[in-house]
Amino acid sequence: MKLKKFSAAALVALTVTMMSAAPVLAADDIEVNEDISVSGDYDWKRFANDHITLNVYNNGLYISDGSDESINVLSAFEELTGIKVNYTTYDSNESLYAKLKSGGVSYDVIFPSDYMVGKMAKEGMLSELNMDNIPNFAGIGETYLDRSFDPGNKYSVPYMWGTTGLIYNTTMVEEPPTKWADMWDVAYTNNVLMFNNSRDAYAIAAKTIGLSMNPQSVDEITAITDALKAQKNIVQAYVMDEVFDKMEGGEAAMAPYYAGDAITMIDENPDLAFVHPEEGVNFFIDSMCIPANAKHQEAAEMFINYLCEPDVGLANADFIGYSTPITAVWEMLDDDLKYSEIAYPGAEVLDKAEVFETLPDDINAAMDAQWSEMKSYEDGGSGWMVLALLLLAIAISAFNIWRKLRKKSRDNY
Repeated sequence: MKLKKFSAAALVALTVTMMSAAPVLAADDIEVNEDISVSGDYDWKRFANDHITLNVYNNGLYISDGSDESINVLSAFEELTGIKVNYTTYDSNESLYAKLKSGGVSYDVIFPSDYMVGKMAKEGMLSELNMDNIPNFAGIGETYLDRSFDPGNKYSVPYMWGTTGLIYNTTMVEEPPTKWADMWDVAYTNNVLMFNNSRDAYAIAAKTIGLSMNPQSVDEITAITDALKAQKNIVQAYVMDEVFDKMEGGEAAMAPYYAGDAITMIDENPDLAFVHPEEGVNFFIDSMCIPANAKHQEAAEMFINYLCEPDVGLANADFIGYSTPITAVWEMLDDDLKYSEIAYPGAEVLDKAEVFETLPDDINAAMDAQWSEMKSYEDGGSGWMVLALLLLAIAISAFNIWRKLRKKSRDNY
């Protein structure tokens, strides 16, 4: 499905219209604080005396939480509803899945990406949503709804969307990279970072050998694993959130990552730049879901509805830099972000983008096994080094035995 885009003329007209009229607060809106107002025709107080604490589990650095002078949308929710929020983070979809699959934990709201929504729904790990409790669902753009990973949006409400790409340090590369394959260039040995999650890493490696980001067989998984092994000696580190410190601090020449986070990194280090590689990128939708074992379903649906409020969505999009699926929020963005080719790329990028599909069990199992094998081998060091250390240990042991025998021979003499 192609992304729907406003025409340039429509965007200009919209901007002029918005500039010519001061924003007007609807008569029934509730002003939570000077930054956030919410719809007044929703019963935000119905759980105020129930002493509820919502356990919210989200990707790291993925909400406006009051840091760096941002708006704290979590404390505003607590003030509005009387519901407490216990907010914790994970670093990848795979970490989220493993945590929930292990049992013994209960979360009320989680934020998986498209393919993980499909996987968790298939395995009975998600609760069906009551959209009567999420009326702001109506404000989500049609482009982001009814996708193959969740037909009819039974289990998910879009939170943010984006693309992957390559962020690089302009002072550390001779020629700006244009392809994923540039991450395999030996000239950048120990200066390349790579995703530390299997789905993103396999997608990138797949494009370098002409395959889809959605492997179709175990044989394709093996071929992609071989490509990752060929890159292994070039990679400085496999990272997730660690990418921020490394790229902002000039510790690596290039790294693949999500476009929204690239905007944040570029703001911190103007030597950084971003490109959508020509082989094609991943287009993803991150969603809000409720686990099947959630303790507070209706309160969780209230929290999801709150995050779809325009003022709240604007605070999140403005702070984290990711792309909003909420139509009213896009209209409220500053022009620098609204017209950013990183956050809102054009057709030349989106026409070649792929959405991660929920893979069959046998392909998932092969990917997990071969990823672990490849990572274990990398973490343990290269084969020749292990052999060299073993031979050195044998030599030292033999020398010590020889010294003892020689000493004994001299003592006998």
